[in-house]
Amino acid sequence: MIRKEKKILIVEDNELNLKLFVAVLAQKGYRIVTATDAETGIRLAREQPPDLILMDLQLPGMDGFQAVSVLKQDDRLKHIPVVALSGFGEDDVGKNSGLALFAGFISKPISVRTFPATLAGFMGDD
Repeated sequence: MIRKEKKILIVEDNELNLKLFVAVLAQKGYRIVTATDAETGIRLAREQPPDLILMDLQLPGMDGFQAVSVLKQDDRLKHIPVVALSGFGEDDVGKNSGLALFAGFISKPISVRTFPATLAGFMGDD
């Protein structure tokens, strides 16, 4: 179980995916903040720094690669792990495409059984 109430920022433009992520993580006791575009996600991260950021790679406007680059240039936010989310597999996204800035990669659709434990590992809660 979670040692303290941790906050996760989810940046996802697909409403069904967002609802699923929120439902699964809220049930495990996480506080959830959501954004449907990268610009809003960056603003929310600056206003309410989370313990973890889940970032969809394909977003309207600024994509997830550009957003993680902005976050990693901010001294107050660069320590926060950012996990890439994509409907494409990691190999399909490409190893040299900027994934190095992310703490990890999760393919969609997620496994609701393993998703919370995977995220806990990125926050040192495993």
